[in-house]
Amino acid sequence: NEFNTPIAQARAKVLVEAILDLSFSHMVNPKYPGIIVNLAGDMLTGDIHEELQDTNDRYTFQTMLELQDALASGITLLADNFGLVFVPCVPGNHGRNTMKPRMKGRAYTSFEWHLYCQLARYFEKDPRVQFLVSNEADAHYRVYDHRYMLTHGDSLGVKGGDGIIGALGPIMRGAIKVGRAEAQIGRDFDTLIMGHWHQWLSFKGVEVNGSLKGYDEYARLGLLATYERPTQALWFTHYKHGVT
Repeated sequence: NEFNTPIAQARAKVLVEAILDLSFSHMVNPKYPGIIVNLAGDMLTGDIHEELQDTNDRYTFQTMLELQDALASGITLLADNFGLVFVPCVPGNHGRNTMKPRMKGRAYTSFEWHLYCQLARYFEKDPRVQFLVSNEADAHYRVYDHRYMLTHGDSLGVKGGDGIIGALGPIMRGAIKVGRAEAQIGRDFDTLIMGHWHQWLSFKGVEVNGSLKGYDEYARLGLLATYERPTQALWFTHYKHGVT
């Protein structure tokens, strides 16, 4: 059970290949108007904790360059096959350039925001690819009439988990709190998308992405999460039935 840059690059390649295989080789009449690639942060471990500095195998700026290459390659391949790619982006908590999380300037103090802007510039002359780089913690968009809110998942106003239901309880409570807060300012949504919790969960109104890194010490000791293989979420949005 290990993770390093070569493993990350290999998994990113397998991820894109699996998306294409599932979408085109295992679907009846696979015709799509495009694909959405949600970038929800924590794409790098960062140096926010002393123990992370001990185990990182790259410095942050090295990681940034390698991430940009991997993401650009994957997005290009998806555009070649799906025709159009929409990329909403929000910062995570590990990509920050401050030791403590900040509420002010959340996006602008994140290495990931810089990464997203660089990727948007890379693709600015490719009409097939459109970025939505959020300047705050969240991003809102629609697929047909289905309203999505993308957030990293560390700003739900909840903490922790337990050994029985894991992070499910905090996530459900947090989703309700976020829904109420957003509704107050006219930003209602149908489905909340997040990462952060190191495990894949899917239930009505919430999609929680898994971790490409897989099971680690934090998932085991901090979240008491059950073991799962490195996982990324893939679903389809139907014009009539919504999330499918």
